[in-house]
Amino acid sequence: MVSRRIGREAGGKRKFLAIIDETPECARAATYAAYRAKASGGGAVLLYVIEPGDFQHWLGVEKIMRAEAEEKAHSQLARVAEDLREKVGIEPEVVVREGKTTEEIHRLIEADREIAILVLAAGEASEGPGPLVSSVSGKGAAFPIPVTIVPNTLTDEDIVSLC
Repeated sequence: MVSRRIGREAGGKRKFLAIIDETPECARAATYAAYRAKASGGGAVLLYVIEPGDFQHWLGVEKIMRAEAEEKAHSQLARVAEDLREKVGIEPEVVVREGKTTEEIHRLIEADREIAILVLAAGEASEGPGPLVSSVSGKGAAFPIPVTIVPNTLTDEDIVSLC
């Protein structure tokens, strides 16, 4: 069970959480989250999770790989945040965590009680909509807040008209 959310009546602001990764559809989720945040007077949070399984090497190599992964995460977040600043006019919060993606999403939701909606975007790949979207329909990830799934085919104009 997740802690009670801090709503506007308690002085909080509703935040929309988008997960940033290497998938092309993550930009759709971030765009939707930013426009919804702006329209509702809330905030957007961008989370990049570095999976820990990539660092099973000797200590020196592990440090280098971890530093490269952090640099990649910050670079990706900076690109998406800059795009949202220019396109939407909103300053998103950026968060980098290391761990299993679904566990870190849960931890961030628990830590930031203003996060009220998780925004994911479905991919167009023939294998399915993507691992996070697939996990929502399974029992493994069952997120404790509402989840909005954005079709990858929505344009910025479509998103603006919906928000």
